[in-house]
Amino acid sequence: MANPACRLATAEPADGGCRPGKVGQGQRREPFDAARFYNAAVSIKSTERSERGVRSTGVRIQPYLFLVLEGGRVQAGGMRIALSGIRSLRIGRGAAREFLRGEHSTLSVPDARMSTSHVCIARQDRGYLVQDEGSTNGTLVNGEAVTIRLLRDGDALEFGQTLFLYREIEEEHHIVACDKNATDVAALSGLTTLDPNLERQHERVVRMATSTLSMLLLGETGTGKEVVSREIHALSKRPGPFVAVNCGALPANLVESALFGHVRGAFSGAVRDEPGLVRAADSGTLLLDEVGDLPPSSQAALLRVLQEQEVLPVGGTRPVPIDVRVLAATHMPLDELIERGTFRRDLYARLAGYTFHLAPLRDRRVDLGLLIAALVASGKVAMPQALRVHREAARALVRHDWPLNIRELEQCLRAAILLVEDNVITIEHLPETVASALASESLLEDESPHKDVELRRELLVRMVDAKGNLSEVARTMGKARRQIQRWTHRFGIDPESFREH
Repeated sequence: MANPACRLATAEPADGGCRPGKVGQGQRREPFDAARFYNAAVSIKSTERSERGVRSTGVRIQPYLFLVLEGGRVQAGGMRIALSGIRSLRIGRGAAREFLRGEHSTLSVPDARMSTSHVCIARQDRGYLVQDEGSTNGTLVNGEAVTIRLLRDGDALEFGQTLFLYREIEEEHHIVACDKNATDVAALSGLTTLDPNLERQHERVVRMATSTLSMLLLGETGTGKEVVSREIHALSKRPGPFVAVNCGALPANLVESALFGHVRGAFSGAVRDEPGLVRAADSGTLLLDEVGDLPPSSQAALLRVLQEQEVLPVGGTRPVPIDVRVLAATHMPLDELIERGTFRRDLYARLAGYTFHLAPLRDRRVDLGLLIAALVASGKVAMPQALRVHREAARALVRHDWPLNIRELEQCLRAAILLVEDNVITIEHLPETVASALASESLLEDESPHKDVELRRELLVRMVDAKGNLSEVARTMGKARRQIQRWTHRFGIDPESFREH
């Protein structure tokens, strides 16, 4: 592909500028609209004010373009491009995926339905505009065909059968934004991500893995806590085995026997000595999954094991020394259990040497293609190499909230592959819960642009009442704090200006 900057259409193109090229099949030509560009300029200025407010808190907004899913190469994984420092990015079809960084960058994607010079994304003041370059199959933003469009946080872009996400991500000032290609990652795993903030959290987990420190993994059901635990064990290089125990599945009257073992004759049915699961993990790693389900009496016994590094079998008189690295995982709010008195505070202190929160899949949409590739690589999803995903189905996969997380994604893919015809997953092959996600208006919010004035007015009122406390505003509006942050950035609202000094 050529390397010069793309020239975005203006009302009166200067000498050497260009007008929009031919409109692709099924794509309506959009004439120049002065009002639209005025509104774009206002939005850009709002972003400038927002960024100044964010900088005062020690973070900044970094723009990224994520290649989420190649519909024709489902197993290729994703890609991250840091747009800072780039004036223009031309995207088009090439023999292989190749990104050439520079002031005027290029990205080639082996997508048969993408034109050689398909689209250009260019920086204008403090915003980014996407312009179709006369492609055959057109450019879609949030499912709508466009010729030129100002990008907003969370926009889904479709070029050919490849889906991208444009994100504006809060990062600390000292962080240097960088690119990442899943094809360059040696092994896809539960600790691989394209999200730059999650990536730094995962790097801390990797550093902790080589220690003997106990770790607590928190996250919703299906976020991959056991997968991450196994990787921590592998990274630790401990010679012993990895033993996973589902504490919620142990009968209350047999918990201590199962964990700590028993001697023959300790109770009815104890016909021989049993070492128990803790001793089975000697020299290795013990995962206490759903540790919040442990009954109080067993919590006390477990605390002693962790403190003394020895196990007293049920019915035994001599403790047995052990060398076990303990990981604990739960989807339950342990702090609430502690307040209710159902989980021991001292046990929590022993388990939480380092705490890692696994993000839900709805907060990892940029990782969707990467996670699909990881499920295929692990053998959990048997996907034919020639399988493709229709652009409408890909859009639904990215829009869906995935309340059951990666486990739900796995089941969705397995069912779709069984139903597929002609090696193409279409919207009809997806569960109704996933397919219905196409009805939502945006990936990040449920408000359409015409509601902006009303939303901004309500947000200002809430900010005044809460004196700029974003958490309080989120509670009163029934939204996540991250959503309130996005809105303040979008409307150029500085929370500091509402606070009492």
